[in-house]
Amino acid sequence: MTSPLANRAFRSLFAAQVCSLLAVGLLTVALSLTAYEIGGPEAGGRILGLLLALKMVAYVGLAPIAESLLAHLPRKGAMVALDFGRMLLLLPMVFVAQTWEIAALAFLFFVLASGFTPLFQSVIPDVLPEEESYTKALAWSRIAYTLESVLSPVIAAAVLKLVAPEALFLCAALSFLGSVAFLLATRFPERGHVVRKGPFVSRALRGMKIYARTPRLRGLFLLNFALSLAMAWVLVNSVVYAGARLGDAEGLYPILMAGYGFGAASGAILVPRLVRRSSERLSMLTGAFAFAAVGAVFALLPQPPMAGLLAIWAAFGLASSLVLTPGGLVITRSAAREDRAAVFAAQFSLSHAGWLVAYPLAGWLASVVTLEHALLSLSLLAALVALIATRVWPAQDPLERAHDHPDLPADHPHLRNHPGHGPRHSHAHAYHIDDLHPNWAKTPA
Repeated sequence: MTSPLANRAFRSLFAAQVCSLLAVGLLTVALSLTAYEIGGPEAGGRILGLLLALKMVAYVGLAPIAESLLAHLPRKGAMVALDFGRMLLLLPMVFVAQTWEIAALAFLFFVLASGFTPLFQSVIPDVLPEEESYTKALAWSRIAYTLESVLSPVIAAAVLKLVAPEALFLCAALSFLGSVAFLLATRFPERGHVVRKGPFVSRALRGMKIYARTPRLRGLFLLNFALSLAMAWVLVNSVVYAGARLGDAEGLYPILMAGYGFGAASGAILVPRLVRRSSERLSMLTGAFAFAAVGAVFALLPQPPMAGLLAIWAAFGLASSLVLTPGGLVITRSAAREDRAAVFAAQFSLSHAGWLVAYPLAGWLASVVTLEHALLSLSLLAALVALIATRVWPAQDPLERAHDHPDLPADHPHLRNHPGHGPRHSHAHAYHIDDLHPNWAKTPA
């Protein structure tokens, strides 16, 4: 079985993800409208900026801590509780009238989200242990993320024609209720491993330590950061470009982003085939350099007609999927099963730290130079970071690596599972950083 949708557990998990993404999309629109209602034209932007900053603080600082706190709980119960908690926090948002009220509720919401998303991501490879199925599941997940970003504003606009803006919070709550229902209907696989024990701080930092000591994971971070530098221009300044260069922000911005969404969905579909024929590294490097190249060429050439702009935004979307889609597979290959949730939490935190730098940088550059020069600068910076990633993540990067364990007794369980040779108990197996392998083995098998 290679189609992830043939797996009943994945189908219900994917449906839960779609409901959750829709809820978050509706919430984003609702928070924007609430910030404007509370602050007006003068302070609405500052209030929304505060809410987004709180989101990043929660995601960057709390994801590893949340994973450690949740590690000893049943995964299904924890995810249902986190989704239900997010749903309940949406209800009082309908009645807020002060900045501190919406800020407090939003921060609590983002805290729960920082625990839910990495846990959800870590369950999928257990549901789909076959690599080809899991790779295709990552593509479906990326398509869902892309469609959410494109369709949520459209759905919100349709809802607003029927109800007051505050009702968007209730619509988002209903969508979370759907996510809870699908999670309850899912048969979760057993963990199949003993949960790590030890001091809380050590467990909370475990994912970060594994990340820092694994070259391909450091490369994954750099490639995600490279993409965020250039992609932030698209997400922050597309609406500005539509207004300042095309003269119709409201009418043409959605069209540009629809082109981006089409390209991103197409890229996600291509990734499983590309990874199967080459590697995750090649897919991600191709996407990062392609995004930078398209951005640089677009910034240097005269403004194309609308059809050309759509092709460019579609190319941006396609390149972004080539980078973002294989990330889950890289993590799954780079961590022992019992450490996956911790490493997914580290990835969640570090990737948002990259966006925390990229978003304000894209906005600031566009305000001090032209839109085109800002894109050119960010594209060149993205290409430089991607080039560094090629040095950090070597092209020859086999999963199995030769190493030895001179300090282990011959009857150690690890050596029974992977027999060693000679007095140093030399052997080779799929290599992950853990208690028995604290440092990266430089010699491949």
